[in-house]
Amino acid sequence: MRGNPDNLRQAAARKSAAAPARAEQGLRELIRRGQPITFRGLAQTADVSLDFLYRCTELRRRVEQLRAQQRSHPPRPTTQPPGDSPSSVVRTLTAHLTELKRQHRDEVQALRQALEAAQSENLELRRRLGPQHTIRPETS
Repeated sequence: MRGNPDNLRQAAARKSAAAPARAEQGLRELIRRGQPITFRGLAQTADVSLDFLYRCTELRRRVEQLRAQQRSHPPRPTTQPPGDSPSSVVRTLTAHLTELKRQHRDEVQALRQALEAAQSENLELRRRLGPQHTIRPETS
């Protein structure tokens, strides 16, 4: 047999002894976050097995009690964040950015139309002057 079985047993015993404390901490964390109290959620948060939670009668009773409390007293809906909250700032900046993009598109469109008009006028003037006045590139 490889390894030291006594060390493995001792590590397993330490982990088992720490499991109730992790489960209690997990319950406090779920309550603090305002998340629903469920066996599965607690097992994931506390890094314990579902089997452990169901077998430990004290923890099982506590989870069931907290879950019943949540059902009878649902959490209050969160109020709207104040005007300077991050989500409000993001919305304001997004709206401002959208407006700037629209202005930019309009400006580019107007410049393209002006360029087309100038090119058209330039072509018309060249036609009036005739071929003798066309500018030829200089060759070296």
